[in-house]
Amino acid sequence: MRVALLTAAALAIGAPAAAQEVSYGPVFEDFGPVADVPDADFAIPEGASFHVAFDVSRAAQDGQLNRGFESAARLINMHARAGVAPMENRAAVVVHGAAVFDLLTDAAWAARDRGEANPSGAAVRAMIDQGVRFIVCGQSAAGQGVAKSELLPGVELALSAMTAHALLQQQGYTVNPF
Repeated sequence: MRVALLTAAALAIGAPAAAQEVSYGPVFEDFGPVADVPDADFAIPEGASFHVAFDVSRAAQDGQLNRGFESAARLINMHARAGVAPMENRAAVVVHGAAVFDLLTDAAWAARDRGEANPSGAAVRAMIDQGVRFIVCGQSAAGQGVAKSELLPGVELALSAMTAHALLQQQGYTVNPF
């Protein structure tokens, strides 16, 4: 009975999402899927800017792009589609806990017997190239035995995730609650 209820609930929740057509781009063509919402009532004011910090502590599922990283890509893609200028559409991803491993170079990834290549690596590099900041908690890195030299180029190392969030908020970033 419980399985039947859970299955029915999953289908009911998934049905509306399945009805929406999602696609990629215009900034990230291979990840960060979004749906266009042409009849939105809650309009984005002209000249609006988005400076959003994402807090990511969960590691990616095996062989996949970290879901928290993809959320930042979705923010960029959806607002670019809505006409928000690139320099007014910024994201910072503050990474701590087990998610720190998702920012390893391929060599560091392989050295830890995780496979040949970091599944999040290519997307992170593409996001950094578009101005997305990835900031690693130094406390988590130390606790996980990750050296700065093992992080993908362009990833920043902070004293802590708490420090990074506090400074980003002072710079006008809001924390994404999702």
